[in-house]
Amino acid sequence: MNRLPLRSRLTILTAAAVLIAVALAALACWLITRNELNSQLDRSLSQGVEDATQQLSRASRLGPFSCQSAAPDNGQYNINPSSVSAQIVLPDGKTCLITGTKTFATTAADRSIATSGPQRVSVTHTVHSDGTALRVYTVNTNVRLILQDQTQPVALSVARPLSVVTDPLTTLAWVLLAVTGIGAVGAASAGLLIAQTGLRPVDTLTQTVEHIARTEDLNVRIPVEGQDEIARLSASFNSMTAALASSRDRQQQLIADAGHELRTPLTSLRTNIELLERSEATGRAIPPEDRKALLASVKAQMTELASLIGDLQELSRPDAGPTLQVVALHEVTETALARARLRGPDLKIVADVAPWFVRSEAAALERAIVNLMDNAVKFSPPGGEIEVRLRGGLLTVRDHGPGIPAEDLPHVFERFWRSPSARSLPGSGLGLSIVARTAQQAGGEVSLSPAPGGGTLAALRLPGAPTAPPDLPPDTQPSDVPPSDFPPPSGS
Repeated sequence: MNRLPLRSRLTILTAAAVLIAVALAALACWLITRNELNSQLDRSLSQGVEDATQQLSRASRLGPFSCQSAAPDNGQYNINPSSVSAQIVLPDGKTCLITGTKTFATTAADRSIATSGPQRVSVTHTVHSDGTALRVYTVNTNVRLILQDQTQPVALSVARPLSVVTDPLTTLAWVLLAVTGIGAVGAASAGLLIAQTGLRPVDTLTQTVEHIARTEDLNVRIPVEGQDEIARLSASFNSMTAALASSRDRQQQLIADAGHELRTPLTSLRTNIELLERSEATGRAIPPEDRKALLASVKAQMTELASLIGDLQELSRPDAGPTLQVVALHEVTETALARARLRGPDLKIVADVAPWFVRSEAAALERAIVNLMDNAVKFSPPGGEIEVRLRGGLLTVRDHGPGIPAEDLPHVFERFWRSPSARSLPGSGLGLSIVARTAQQAGGEVSLSPAPGGGTLAALRLPGAPTAPPDLPPDTQPSDVPPSDFPPPSGS
């Protein structure tokens, strides 16, 4: 059944449920009717015995009783002219018909009733006589008849054919069977209608999914109506396709931007290498100063390519599921400061770093802080000053460069975006995107703003605590620790 379509399964299950309910109701009706008819039959036999006993008592006072093999024709002893057949049962098993057409079979229980004494005893059972099923009720009458010049105790048996019960039951069974059949057909039709109506939104969703799979068009949306499960599923599907479309757009944009950024250093590398190759092929040596500058340019372009590829690898990692660890932010900042001093030996870098522990990815966090300081080094004038401060989870990096125009501030964290004034400087335009991504993964935020007196102020705020968790001393290897394990800040 699992191989059938969902609509067929719903139709079959609905029809089966209704059919079972109708069948059980029909069976209950038939059983109740049978019990009621049997009870009525037994009551009619009991009433017939009472009437026959009274008539038999009067007949016993008329003189000797003559047994008949068929119904009396003079009406003297036709004491119960109805559909009930009645006969007298003697102790020796002989029977005398008193009403009806002919006697019927007796059992040992009937014969024992005739000799049961004055106490009233009765028995009810079913016998078959000449192929006819009869319901028989036998009772002792305490009436003694003169038979063959002897006074004998007798029992009285009354019987009615079971057809008075079975015939109506058979008719009722056929009627109920017809009703059940009609109910099954109606249930199947109702099940099909319910399946078609209920699955119409699912059909729409299926058609949309098949259309997207066939055309890869992620801009298709499913109309959301109501607040039921189908509506929630449609809304979730729309959100999923929107997220997929956005992800694909970002991926295409990243590929396009990466291709554009890679083209410049590759073109420069090719030009420089072609010059070197032509010099070797023609035998005309390049002047030593020009050759040195040419090799320096090749080295710089290779360094720029390596940096760009590293940034692309960083951004290509999944946005979800980073391995967060307890990281000493102050130690990472000191490492970044050392690298910044090497890259800007003529700059004055002033640092004020206080202990702070956060949950982040150690390598990504170090790269983000290095990027912030590289930007400060890149845009600082010769002999300029850079101020770095870490207090209470807020890391600020301030330079005294030209600053960022107000119209460029909304774009600084976009991938590959570079301001017109910075396009002549080395860099891929991915550094601040990596910083923003790392801050988001660590539950923090980053911002750039004009600094008072000129320059740029970069602020990175990360949640954490000034001390490590109790079970993780500062010199312990980082491991996963929930935020609740950080002790509350004592100040700042």
